[in-house]
Amino acid sequence: MRIIILLFISLSLFAKAPKDVNLKNPPPRIIRTCCSFGVNVKVVGLPFIKYTEVTSPELIGEHKYLGNKAENNGIIYTHKGGFIDMGHLRDIADFTAFLYLYIQKERQKVIFSLKLGNEGGMKTLNFNVPENLTDEDIVHLAGKIAYDLSVWHEISTSYGASFIPLVPERYSSFSVEDAYSNLLGVHLGMQSILSDGEYETEMTQNVRVTLGNLEAVRDKESTIAAMNAVKDIWWSGKAKLPSRKVLIKRQFDVYDCVFPMLVDAEMAENSDQNKVCVPLLSSDNLPLNNFYSLSIKANFKIPLDKVFGVHVKEKNTITQLDFPYLIEYAEEETFKTTLD
Repeated sequence: MRIIILLFISLSLFAKAPKDVNLKNPPPRIIRTCCSFGVNVKVVGLPFIKYTEVTSPELIGEHKYLGNKAENNGIIYTHKGGFIDMGHLRDIADFTAFLYLYIQKERQKVIFSLKLGNEGGMKTLNFNVPENLTDEDIVHLAGKIAYDLSVWHEISTSYGASFIPLVPERYSSFSVEDAYSNLLGVHLGMQSILSDGEYETEMTQNVRVTLGNLEAVRDKESTIAAMNAVKDIWWSGKAKLPSRKVLIKRQFDVYDCVFPMLVDAEMAENSDQNKVCVPLLSSDNLPLNNFYSLSIKANFKIPLDKVFGVHVKEKNTITQLDFPYLIEYAEEETFKTTLD
């Protein structure tokens, strides 16, 4: 009887989630290509190419699971939430939805795993999902994991991992808009999954409401003006992609809550009012970390010996519990680089 009830609940929840989701293959680590922070950022060896990847609330389209061109993603400045990378936000919302569906499908096994490919090392999710977790717990668990995956992307790229071989992505790691956009995407994804409507429709509405609540600027020109206000303070007008010196300021405080980085100093005084926090506990106040392990067999680019010293990890394997130490070391190394 319990299995029948669980199956009925799962099917009813699947109806509200994205349609035609391939649970055998997780989404790619980068679903939507977006965005370099700055205005008219030049590229080494390509003098006629300059990047300005911004959009506006009036230009963005309806949300589509795993994306399409009609979404018209880019960066939008908001007076209360800082710069929002719409590609990042949508990616992490969709990964939350995928993980939710996957966990619901496999949870009867209690113990199960999911391979997620190579990014600074082979990634494997190992689950231990007890029967008493509620559906809302599963949504929060999916959101927590999706956010951890986004943090690992920032960590791994800061140490030299890249999507395209020989093209480092250090220029974008821990960018000022990344963590807030990612965690906001987690919350919008969770909200959309838990709603009564269809996931894509709910995401479209939740995105628009949230941009309104955060007082998004109305047009692309206003976002460009906000970026220019922090030129040579947050980003360099001289450095060229893919140099790590394109970014002058980065945000390494990504746990347990993320505060928006605001251009307006007066608004920044009240930035704590619009912080977003990582889902941490189940309905029984148990840490969500108890129910999974994001296991990564780190490759040679991740300096485990320097980060962990004599306590170097067995078989070079780390988990999400090790992320704070890797972030701290990355921040120290970035600080040294800025002094050179």
